[in-house]
Amino acid sequence: MTITKRIQLLPIISPIIAIASALLVGAILILIAGANPITAYTALFQESLFDYYGFGNTLNKMTPLLFSSLGVLVALRAGQFNIGGEGQIYLGALGSALVGLYIKGLPALIHIPLGLLVGCLFGAVWGGIPGYLKAVRGVNEVITTLLLNYIAINLVSYLVQNPLKEVNAPSPYSPLIAKSAQLPILPGSLAHGGIFLGIIIAVILWIFLQRTPFGYQITAVGFNPIASAYAGISVQRTIILVMTLAGGLAGLAGSCEVMGLKYRLFEEVSPGYGFDAIAIGFLSRGNVLGVVLTSLFFAALRSGANVIQRSAGVPVTVVFAIQGLTMLFIAIALALESRYSNPLS
Repeated sequence: MTITKRIQLLPIISPIIAIASALLVGAILILIAGANPITAYTALFQESLFDYYGFGNTLNKMTPLLFSSLGVLVALRAGQFNIGGEGQIYLGALGSALVGLYIKGLPALIHIPLGLLVGCLFGAVWGGIPGYLKAVRGVNEVITTLLLNYIAINLVSYLVQNPLKEVNAPSPYSPLIAKSAQLPILPGSLAHGGIFLGIIIAVILWIFLQRTPFGYQITAVGFNPIASAYAGISVQRTIILVMTLAGGLAGLAGSCEVMGLKYRLFEEVSPGYGFDAIAIGFLSRGNVLGVVLTSLFFAALRSGANVIQRSAGVPVTVVFAIQGLTMLFIAIALALESRYSNPLS
């Protein structure tokens, strides 16, 4: 095999190696914990992927991961790093919660789309702010998206502890949203309709990026913004729109958490989905199908965490370690890929 072919295969092989390496090191950690890795992994994936109830739980965790990861992916296609998915999830959850709490008397056919739309808009605004600052003011989007996370998290925390707090609630959370604003649940399962919306949007996004002129512009700006500007593409406009779209997608993750799972706004809307999405976005290499599959993998790990503790006596922290190791090996793979794909290195 020639060097050129090996370089072309790196984006396909390196994610597989990263996941396999993380699982291998995870097996060593399981052995150290005094358990059998085969038994532990069998229990984890059997429960999270092949049990009806467990798979429903996996789909529930996959839904916010999928939406927020698509937000990371679309930004990466334009060469932007959306580190603000966590904050955008919180803002999307807030927007949908407000619709569910304060707009009454609507049929579900209108109330549900309205809640999703407002959640998407809240997230889009939160993503558009760093997009504008990057495009117009030249402010690094990594810094602004990261800092906006803390503003969003603390804003929601304040609201559920004060004006939105349920009366006599033992912990900070809002009242229940209206039933007409709740996403439908799959029969006999925890999974809700948000996963189908996520898959549909993933397909639409793939078509948008691969088959439309603006999708081409996004990719062109990501590859070479200077050449894109010479070709007549508005780089500033593209960056603003892409970051706005990324925020809107992550906002839908928060909407689905409120409208499909919790039915109220909690202080801790997300257990870190926005940060997991960064790893998923990089692992998928800008491929929408890769985002879907990797989101499912990360969701299975989250869903099966308690199972391996119960069935194999393995601490839940081992699963979190596997997630962290996956991110570490992704970073190593990216560094090696960059080195060996550069003919001047």
